[in-house]
Amino acid sequence: MPMNARDIEQLIKEALPDATVVIEDLAGDGDHYAARIVSEAFRGKSRVQQHQMVYAALRGNMGGVLHALALQTSAPTAD
Repeated sequence: MPMNARDIEQLIKEALPDATVVIEDLAGDGDHYAARIVSEAFRGKSRVQQHQMVYAALRGNMGGVLHALALQTSAPTAD
């Protein structure tokens, strides 16, 4: 059973409560998503560390229920 975008967003927000999360279903199959995530928790972290934080938030669903997730992560920028 594929994950839906709402479930992905909820898991990420549970781990990163301040995050702004935008999920896009890339193939319309509920299995291939892109996510843009902005969180203060990413500040000072490498891109690899940021992505590891997101994978940890997904609680083992990555590579199983969730086949593909293209990530774009960043800390907030000053406007």
